[in-house]
Amino acid sequence: MKKRGLHNGLLGRLPKPLLHQSPPGHGESAAVRRRRRRVVAGVSVLGTSLLGVSLSTRPASREFYALTMGVAGTWAAGGVWSGPLHLGWIRGRDEKLRRPVLTPVATGAGAFGFFYTCALVSRRIPVLDGALFRVLRFADEGATPLIVLTACANGAAEEVFFRGALYAAIDERYAVLASTSVYTLATVATRNPALVLAAGVMGSLFGLQRRASGGIQASTLTHLTWSLLMLRYLPPLFRTEWKQSRPGTESAVRKSRT
Repeated sequence: MKKRGLHNGLLGRLPKPLLHQSPPGHGESAAVRRRRRRVVAGVSVLGTSLLGVSLSTRPASREFYALTMGVAGTWAAGGVWSGPLHLGWIRGRDEKLRRPVLTPVATGAGAFGFFYTCALVSRRIPVLDGALFRVLRFADEGATPLIVLTACANGAAEEVFFRGALYAAIDERYAVLASTSVYTLATVATRNPALVLAAGVMGSLFGLQRRASGGIQASTLTHLTWSLLMLRYLPPLFRTEWKQSRPGTESAVRKSRT
């Protein structure tokens, strides 16, 4: 009987499905909504421009780190400036509300597994293979502490802006689709198809997490977990495969890094 109670208790702590929608709990006045929209519009243009410039600089350069942190600062400042932000709650199957921690981290790990598999497939698609190499060299050639810092800063800042300010500025019925679309369009500035595809997939996941929890904590933890695992395991994979599976291209790779 005791074991059965423990079993039911553990099952009760499991979150409701991702498609579950939390009831709106952050009613905002029309004035606050209008302010959010003005801030979001201006910051979207500025942040997108900086993002495009940051990935056109030389990897591991001062300009790259400065611009990357500038992008993070822009997203974060815009999100905070737009109005109140909320962490959100996950409703368990026992109907109790809990702050999202373990579930988002597990979701980030699962998303990494999916993308790692996709990366293995992408090696057979020249356009995606080249796109992945071009973006992963920023992680491969940079100083690890700085790369981790900029990745975490940008991941958290993107959630503050896109799933915080932008999501709250849109009608709830269209917020997931609209916030994901703007997030993906912002990534187009990088001119890297791999990043654009990743933004579309992960932006949809983050948007659903925002809708299910009513805040940004879940999507932020998932984003950070996913980003750190990608930084740790993807660059070595492509570094090795680029040299082994493409004889004669090492000189071109070396040239692209100068």
